Amino acid sequence: MNDLTKGSVTKHIVSLSGAMAAGMVFQSLYFFVDLWFISKLGKEANAGVGLAGNLMMVVLAATQMLGVGTTTLIAHAVGAKSQPRAEKVFNQSFIFSLLVGALFLVGVLLFRDAYAGTAADALTRQRALEYMKWFLPGLGLQFALISMGAALRGTGIVKPTMIVQMLTVLLNILLAPILIAGWLTGHAFGVEGAGMATFIAIAVGVVAMTAYFLKLETYVSFDRSQWRPQPKIWWEMLKIGVPAGGEFLLIGVYSFLIYSVINRFGSAAQAGFGTGVRIMQMLFVPVMAVAFAASPVAAQNFGARSAERVKQTFRSAALMTVGIMLVMTALAHLVPEKLVAIFLTDQVAIAFGSEYFRMVSWNFAASGLIFVISAMFQSMGNSWPPLFSSAFRLTLFMGAILWMASRPDFAIIHVWQISVASVLLQAGINLWLLYREFGKKLSFKIVPDTVELEPNFPEL
Repeated sequence: MNDLTKGSVTKHIVSLSGAMAAGMVFQSLYFFVDLWFISKLGKEANAGVGLAGNLMMVVLAATQMLGVGTTTLIAHAVGAKSQPRAEKVFNQSFIFSLLVGALFLVGVLLFRDAYAGTAADALTRQRALEYMKWFLPGLGLQFALISMGAALRGTGIVKPTMIVQMLTVLLNILLAPILIAGWLTGHAFGVEGAGMATFIAIAVGVVAMTAYFLKLETYVSFDRSQWRPQPKIWWEMLKIGVPAGGEFLLIGVYSFLIYSVINRFGSAAQAGFGTGVRIMQMLFVPVMAVAFAASPVAAQNFGARSAERVKQTFRSAALMTVGIMLVMTALAHLVPEKLVAIFLTDQVAIAFGSEYFRMVSWNFAASGLIFVISAMFQSMGNSWPPLFSSAFRLTLFMGAILWMASRPDFAIIHVWQISVASVLLQAGINLWLLYREFGKKLSFKIVPDTVELEPNFPEL
């Protein structure tokens, strides 16, 4: 366990975010390795994998729902010096994650054909289905990792998760050319091989993380006597996690809406957009790492009732985020074509992807700030305000896009312009909501109702 209630707040954020960023970079490489090899199979393969990859947003929504609640409750318990409470939350989170993962897998397998039907043409649809054959079971396995990684993050430990992520990505990199292109074996599975490589790598990651908890972890560990479902703890997790998961789900809805709207421009536009999104995910890794690091730092200090350290966490994380994103914005304007061309060979798709990447870079700093503000709300046990602002932004975006799409002069650049404007508005709203929440939650006149801080909590 790493006590984040003492020492420099900024140093804690830098230390945690560095390890998280390394793990997230390797995790992001899943898609980049696949995209590089798949780019040799044509724009339909790129578009199909991009379409299937959007389901990752559903997984992120569900895993945020589980992971954020777990991290926050455990961090609050750590700050209040209540180890039994932390261990109970972990074991309940583990059982709950397995249940949600099973339900997710059943659901996506039932509706994958209908989802693939949103592709621009029949060949793109076929490639999407080939990829999903193995990719979806791989996503289902992700849920087994959620409670373990989230619990460690709540205790201020992130290196084991980073190491496991690195190992699984290296395995995926090794398997990708063998399964996709047929290196060594002479039998190429194509797009299906990309899904197979990801599935195998994630399965190995689950085994490795489980072994770590069984052999090395001591502060929170598996205890089968605590596996009997306790709806009260599940509800505490959901009150914090559902809004956070809802934010990611709305991002998925946003991506799906764009895919549907730009369908009229063909598979090249979908491939360009999908590739641009993947590049953005890579560039956003440092910012997401800072936000994910800020959450346990602020949460432990919130549990310890240290209001000034909670505020300092936001100030430090916000400054880091804006600085990083300004650099990324410059990069997006200087070499967009070169970045997109790494993963695409079709010149029309490269043009679409470059235009998207250049335009949306104007909201990079605002998007990074939104991530940090959401993390701060999560740390204080109230994730609803960011969800409301995300829903408001999506509503405005959808209304404007549907109106523009009905006009004869509608062009794809209008989609990117409206997106930038809506994100800037959302950042302003979130900032106002956060300072309002600081005034309500950091007086500590009453104990927050989303966390029980007493070490002698009756259920223990």
